[in-house]
Amino acid sequence: MATYKVKVATGTDLLSGTLDCISLTIVGTQGESHKQRLDHFGRDFATGAVDEYTVRCQQDLGELIIIRLHKGRYSFFPKNPWYCNYVQICAPNGRVYHFPAYQWMDGYETLALREATGKTAADDTLPILLQHRQEEIRAKQDFYHWRVFVPGLPNYVHIPSYHPPVRRCRNPNRPEWNGYIPGFPILINIKATKFLNSNLRFSFIKTASFFSRLGPMALALKLRGLLDCKRSWKRLKDIRNIFPANKTVISEYVAEHWMEDTFFGYQYLNGINPSVIRRCTRIPDKFPVTDDMVAPFLGEGTCLQAELEKGNIYLADYHILEGIPTVELNGHKQHHCAPICLLHFGPEGNMMPIAIQLSQTPGPDCPIFLPSDSEWDWLLAKTWVRYAEFYCHEGIAHLLESHLIGEAFCLSLLRQLPMCHPLYKLLVPHTRYTVQINSIGRALLLNEGGLSARGMSLGLEGFAEVMVRALSELTYDSLCIPNDFVERGVQDLPGYYYRDDSLAVWYAMERYVTEVITYYYPNDAAVEGDSELQCWVQEIFKECLLGRESSGFPTCLRTVPELIRYVTVIMYTCSARHAAVNTGQLEFTCWMPNFPSSMRNPPMQAKGLTTLETFMDTLPDVKTTCIVLLVLWTLCREPDDRRPLGHFPDIHFVEEVPRRSMEAFRQHLAQISHSIRQRNKCLPIPYYYLDPVLIENSISI
Repeated sequence: MATYKVKVATGTDLLSGTLDCISLTIVGTQGESHKQRLDHFGRDFATGAVDEYTVRCQQDLGELIIIRLHKGRYSFFPKNPWYCNYVQICAPNGRVYHFPAYQWMDGYETLALREATGKTAADDTLPILLQHRQEEIRAKQDFYHWRVFVPGLPNYVHIPSYHPPVRRCRNPNRPEWNGYIPGFPILINIKATKFLNSNLRFSFIKTASFFSRLGPMALALKLRGLLDCKRSWKRLKDIRNIFPANKTVISEYVAEHWMEDTFFGYQYLNGINPSVIRRCTRIPDKFPVTDDMVAPFLGEGTCLQAELEKGNIYLADYHILEGIPTVELNGHKQHHCAPICLLHFGPEGNMMPIAIQLSQTPGPDCPIFLPSDSEWDWLLAKTWVRYAEFYCHEGIAHLLESHLIGEAFCLSLLRQLPMCHPLYKLLVPHTRYTVQINSIGRALLLNEGGLSARGMSLGLEGFAEVMVRALSELTYDSLCIPNDFVERGVQDLPGYYYRDDSLAVWYAMERYVTEVITYYYPNDAAVEGDSELQCWVQEIFKECLLGRESSGFPTCLRTVPELIRYVTVIMYTCSARHAAVNTGQLEFTCWMPNFPSSMRNPPMQAKGLTTLETFMDTLPDVKTTCIVLLVLWTLCREPDDRRPLGHFPDIHFVEEVPRRSMEAFRQHLAQISHSIRQRNKCLPIPYYYLDPVLIENSISI
């Protein structure tokens, strides 16, 4: 008779426990136990509990390799889900086996779990283990399907279609009424996610927190009349009253300094879209800036050509926005442009705008605006650039390059790698909640009646077109952070704290990834021979990059360094890249003139005509402003149930080497965090968006 001591851990999230009957079968190399019910006096499998049981077998089962958890009906109680963290078994010889689960069992079903040691297919020799990993992959591929949402964008996880609620006139005598319904986004969110598998959904705490933020704020804005007001803002200072209780040091700094050229240039380095500028070595023909135009802004004893040769001239070109049609918002035609901005990095250490053109095509109706122009001409020209920044940030840097690409990485991981695969164990913490937040994001941003249709000049189709164009230009090197800085010529630009912090986090990740991968892949042949790995890489190329060879994304990996780089790109994209463009959204956007989503007058075609009145009439109206800020407020609030980068409470790795690497990674990140906080003490505007303490492991908000 062999006795096995069993521990079963139930999840800690509210409603993780179950009243259903749980049974266990243990499979070893020398035999298999019979199915035994896990039950003792009192409540079993309560939320947060670690229940202990004794399982007796007729013989020693040898090395334990698989367990089966069976969930069935208990008496007259209705079926309810159960979230199992893990099962731990102590064998008669004293060896402890760990079986990670970290998933829901919704119905009456059987869940087979492998022992936690990470193994590629080449490491498995037993037929039962090979069969298990094949069946697991087949089951996940049958369950998770790719689906086209917008042609030209990364494909996503299949969810049955739904339609947002129809907004009807409350008063038949006011057929023109098209007001915002409090709770409308919540209805969309519920419909967008109710078909998701339980393992992809937010926890109960996170769901309650998310909806409790959105609903009351929407109702408050509605009751204040802001979501029905289609007029222009009367005074700029009134904009500060949208969120009077949500002020930070940075949001107040933005509201006070948004008109200054120094702050305008600062945002290219350390704002929420800090990957746009590139060093300019030659003024493009489409932007005929002359030395006479900009010489007064370059300082004494120099000229434009000299500054170009010194590497002090930078360019922000929004050509990707050219020619996209606009829509009407609140009965008013909206306008659009694709500006070009020239900047100079001066000896004082400031990045300063020195010329702005509001079109990609020069001509008499497209003047080049300069800092010496009238105050309101120059301010409106800069505001048009900030308008372009809205689309390049929200559409490209945030939604496409973080959320949509991160979701494709996540889904391909689920479909192609079994839970026992080392790369699954390494990357699964960086997929947590990504599919759910993207489902909400599609409903709020890319859906009829959502933000893009109700709050953006370009509307739904135009916003999607921006992302389609961006994906067609996206390259593998641009997602590899060190390469991107070199390619843009900003690798030695002073005061670029985003670059400094992102490189620090990147190299910490790369070191961690290197230690783990070299443990499981001792040579290049192990990489090239891993068929599951190769299928994963091929699926990302096909479903995320849509098979575009010019992207430079690999279709296979042949060496250990190639694999290290690939995994680091994915890990960084799904964590730090998102934090850099998401965390500061509200701080930089709650002062709407710094980040307008729409413009109600066309770009200026002549100088000297802009006044305060025309400036205010060009900005978004009150309703549009509040709709956009409401969504951004919801999506960038400090999330509940968060897991900071490097914190891995789920035990997927059990081997000593990767466990040591995880701890070293945490310590390295703590050192980076300390350095960032010490530096920020001396800065007038602290940059903390890449402080590892504030970076989440995954894209979950």
